[in-house]
Amino acid sequence: MRKKVLVAGFATRHVVQSAQGAGYEVYAVDHFCDQDLALYARETLSFEELDDLFPAVEEMCRRHTPDIIVATSGAEALPARNLCGTPPERVRRFLDKLMTHQFFADLGITTPALIPDGTYPSMLKPRFGSGGWRNKVVETGEARMAWVGKFGDIPSISQEVVDGVPCSVCCIADGSAAVAVATNRQILRGTGDARYGFSGSVTPFRDTAQGHLVSTAERIAAASGCLGTIGIDFVSGKDLWAIEINPRFQATLDTVEMATGMNLFSAHIRACGGILPETRPSCRQVACRKILFADHDLMVNTSLLRLFPTVADIPWPGTSFEEDQAVISVYGWGASEEAAETLLDKHIRTVRQYMGGRLYG
Repeated sequence: MRKKVLVAGFATRHVVQSAQGAGYEVYAVDHFCDQDLALYARETLSFEELDDLFPAVEEMCRRHTPDIIVATSGAEALPARNLCGTPPERVRRFLDKLMTHQFFADLGITTPALIPDGTYPSMLKPRFGSGGWRNKVVETGEARMAWVGKFGDIPSISQEVVDGVPCSVCCIADGSAAVAVATNRQILRGTGDARYGFSGSVTPFRDTAQGHLVSTAERIAAASGCLGTIGIDFVSGKDLWAIEINPRFQATLDTVEMATGMNLFSAHIRACGGILPETRPSCRQVACRKILFADHDLMVNTSLLRLFPTVADIPWPGTSFEEDQAVISVYGWGASEEAAETLLDKHIRTVRQYMGGRLYG
C-alpha cells in the first residue's frame, strides 16, 4: 500500500507533483488549488488566509490520516508529529531575516551589511516573509515612508545595496551535512513596485565562481541543522553575497527536476532519514520556468489545461485576477540556455494567444 502524504502551504503544486512522481498517494492543503493540482493530488482543500491554514491541515488529517506531512511556504512552522522536514523550532530562525543575517555573520559568510535607518540608498526588506516582492531600494526618507505607508509599520531591515546576478543553490541536508543538487539563476520581476519579486528560474546557473557558490551553499546548509531540501539565495557579482535561507522546498523545484532528472521529493524523504545523495547530480539539459502576470484585471475564460505540460499552476476557467497577480507558469528546455529560452518564448507566445495577449512576464 502506498504511503499517504499531505503537502500543506500557500502554493503546493510543485511539491505535490514531485511526491506523486515518487509514488506516494498525495493530498494537498493549498491557497490556489489550481486546475493541474488535481492531476497529482487525490483530494485538495483550499484556504483563504494563512490563519486558516492550520485548521485546514487538521481537517485533512481527520479525513485521511497521512503518514507524512510536508510543509511548503507559509506552513514552515506547522506543528505536526509526522512532519517530514526541518523542525519548526529550527525553521523559525531562518524565517527571520535579521537572525539569518546574524547566522551568516557567525559563519563568516559574506552578506550585505546592515545599515542604520536614515542611511541611503538601502535595500529595505520586511523582516519576515518570502518571495521578495516587498523588497525595495529606497533612496530617501520620503521613499521609506512611502514603503511604510504601503505595507504598514512592520518589522524590517535595511541592508547595503549590492549588484550582481540573483541566484540560488538547492541543497539536500541531513542536519549536519549537505550536498548541492543544482545551481539556479533567479528571474526577478525587474520592474514596478515588486521588481525584486521572484518570477522564475533557469537551471543550471553557470557562473565563473560556481565552485565557490556550491561549496559556500553546502557549508551554510550543513551548519543550518535543516533536514531535507533547503535553498540558499545569493547575489553573485564582484563578490558572492549570501542573502536568505529557505528551509523548505523551493520555487525552483520544477527546473531542478527538469534539468537533473532527479526526484527531489524522494531525496527529501531519504535525507530526513539520514541518507544523502552520494554525489552531486549533473544536469542533462537546461530548464527554465517563467511566471506570467496579469497586465490588468482579467478573468480566464478558456481552459489552459490543453497547453499542459508546457505550462503549470493552471487557473480554472472563470478565475479572476487583479492587475499584476501571477496567472500561470510556462516552461522551456533545451541543450543550452539559449535553446531553452527560445522554446520558453515560443510557449509564452502560445499562452498569450489563448489569453488575448493579456499577460506579461
